[in-house]
Amino acid sequence: MPGTATTAPELFGPSQIMQEVKTSEQNINRFIGFALYDPEAGEMLVEYNADKYFVPASNTKLFTFYACLKMLGDSIPALKYVSHGDSLIFWGTGDPTFTHMDLKNSLAYNFLKNRPEKKLYYIDAPFASTPFATNWGWDDYSYYYQPERNVFPIHGNIVKFLRSTEQGPYSTTPSYFKARVSQDTASQRNGDAFVRAWRNNDIAFHPKEASSKFSTEVPFITSPETVVKLLADTLKRPVEWLKRPLPENGKVFYGLPADSVYKRMLQVSDNLMAEQLMALCSGTLSDTLSIERAIDHVKKNYLTDLPDEPVWIDGSGLSSSNMFTPRTIIALLQKLLEERPKEQLLPMLAVGGRPGTFRNIYKADVPFVFGKSGTLSHVHNQSGYLITKSGKLLLFSFMNNNYASSTSDIRNEMVRVITEIHNRY
Repeated sequence: MPGTATTAPELFGPSQIMQEVKTSEQNINRFIGFALYDPEAGEMLVEYNADKYFVPASNTKLFTFYACLKMLGDSIPALKYVSHGDSLIFWGTGDPTFTHMDLKNSLAYNFLKNRPEKKLYYIDAPFASTPFATNWGWDDYSYYYQPERNVFPIHGNIVKFLRSTEQGPYSTTPSYFKARVSQDTASQRNGDAFVRAWRNNDIAFHPKEASSKFSTEVPFITSPETVVKLLADTLKRPVEWLKRPLPENGKVFYGLPADSVYKRMLQVSDNLMAEQLMALCSGTLSDTLSIERAIDHVKKNYLTDLPDEPVWIDGSGLSSSNMFTPRTIIALLQKLLEERPKEQLLPMLAVGGRPGTFRNIYKADVPFVFGKSGTLSHVHNQSGYLITKSGKLLLFSFMNNNYASSTSDIRNEMVRVITEIHNRY
């Protein structure tokens, strides 16, 4: 109608997004780093402390993923072996999937099991890394998320205790550890039903702390002796530890498709998968497995063009010594898009509203956030790919360090800002 004023649509561009980030920082006092990149335009839309270093936590696994895409093939090397007469001599490659309870991998198991004409001899391959990396939490040794690193993981290097019926008996997998469990009805453990001793594999069960039904995982201390005993226990046949150097010209037995292992690592943030994948990468360089050597190789050969040199310590991000800048993570996300088309890449990551670490956030009929979260004490980050309602693909890194509030409050703020960009940009 004549004389009726029309209201222009409210603009929501980089300056408004920057204001949202700053408002978020005011809402909860913390150190924020934020970067938002438009790959089609080839330009950074928003940078806020994007050149500052942050502890990345499990955002580190994005770098591990990239290393694997550059260094490993389509299938995971499960083990190496030579055959001499009636003897099969084998050793580990670092593959984390042998009899893994979630990936249900039986390929290498069947390879060893179904050779009754062969005597089995295990050699412990040289391993230059330590069971725990620099600045891992020593007091987390009994929790599922921090199993030890070694050359031949079995059952994910954890013991699983499961009670599926109320107040019924519980199972122990692998059953080898059943004899190491003792019941403690006196002491209180603040909610921990199963607690492993600090320097051995004795495990105390505190029934007062146990739920009527439970599924609990406790890491065990690894050693060549334990590997051999567990192999014999699970294969139901003798396995002897052969203390000698690795034979030359070992053949490789391949296991699971590599993508299935990467997907597990990324979507549920599996720490052992990440560490062992870097060990597998190092196996392409030398018979001596070394996570640190693999990291150094990737930095020198594939990551020299990053905006800021990453301080990269481990494969999983458990170390608080890792440090990346938001703009470096953006550059890494660009490199991943060069390795895989987005139709193949995005479903590998945690997906908003789907099983994985994003299952309770970014819920929508059509997913719009694909990425990786990362959490340590006073650290919570998200980095990945965002699809806006207008159809644009954006790369983002939202890093939060040094806060005293709850992690859920930080997560809610990130979800608020990222969802606003999805809806309005």
